[in-house]
Amino acid sequence: MSAMLLAGRTMMDETSAWDAVLERDARRDGQFVYAVATTGVYCRPSCPSRRPRRANVRFFALPEDAERAGFRACRRCRPQEKAAPDAHLVERACAYLDAHLDEAVTLEALGAAIGVSPWHLQRTFKRVTGVSPKEMLRARRMERLKDRLQQGDDVAAATYEAGFGSGSRVYERSDARLGMTPATYRRGGAGMRIRFATTECPLGRLLVAVTDRGVCAVTLGDSDEGLVAGLAREYPRAALEPAEAGAADLSSRIEAVLGYLEGTSPHLALPLDVQATAFQERVWKALQEIPSGTTRTYGEVAAALGQPQAARAVAGACAANPVALVIPCHRVVRGDGDSGGYRWGTERKSRLLAGERARRSGTA
Repeated sequence: MSAMLLAGRTMMDETSAWDAVLERDARRDGQFVYAVATTGVYCRPSCPSRRPRRANVRFFALPEDAERAGFRACRRCRPQEKAAPDAHLVERACAYLDAHLDEAVTLEALGAAIGVSPWHLQRTFKRVTGVSPKEMLRARRMERLKDRLQQGDDVAAATYEAGFGSGSRVYERSDARLGMTPATYRRGGAGMRIRFATTECPLGRLLVAVTDRGVCAVTLGDSDEGLVAGLAREYPRAALEPAEAGAADLSSRIEAVLGYLEGTSPHLALPLDVQATAFQERVWKALQEIPSGTTRTYGEVAAALGQPQAARAVAGACAANPVALVIPCHRVVRGDGDSGGYRWGTERKSRLLAGERARRSGTA
């Protein structure tokens, strides 16, 4: 007979609950939450986080019960919040996609699995997440691929585990999602050749670095040594080479950034070679659409992406931005009016915003 656990106010079948957690069964969301002793966090059954060891899991009928026991809510699945009907539909669809990454999931099959028409599913999913179910499936596979490669799997094994039907499909997608081939990514960027140069700019020292594909870093700081050390931390196994004086491609990139900082060029449109998760990619694209001289709050960016509860995740994507100014994360501020943090210093952020506003109003 299955073990039973009195958690809060409801008698619960632990075996059934654990099966739901393993399967990320969104149908059980709202029926209970599970907490992990080693992290101090509690989650929905459908939470996309990595599954914990059974020995470390406790079950509770309500979020309040878990919090009284000393656990805090997961920031990914937000189990303490009641999902709107559309958001719940999307959660169920994502849970199904996560459980079937190694299958050719059609829109019809996904709709049938969660009990809605393919047309309604496509429209709702795109409105809530900003991407189609097919695009989400592809992004989840790429994220699993990256995770497997980071854990040391060889490319063939990682490709299989991520649900790709063939290695060729991985390489077709790798430039868009990883910025390099899977084998190179697994080696931490080993084999990459990155050329860089530093110069004086209105905000201190500026470093611009490029690969054969495009700009991979634009950073601001107080010293060349600190900037180069930061580049080495970002790409620990790449070959870093100071650019030769007058190198045409790098010089043009630096001139574009300086022109932007000095107000002679209002926009920066440079080819990029950066690594991003699917969510970071969406955030960074949204940031590039914010007009110069204006700002958005983290919450407004999250809402524009169809994920109004993801303000913290938006802030994280801004903090991970490796190309200052090209992806203008300085245009995102806190909801209380404070400028908020900035990877290259809050004083620089304030000066950037003040300069852009002055140019927009014609007072610069």
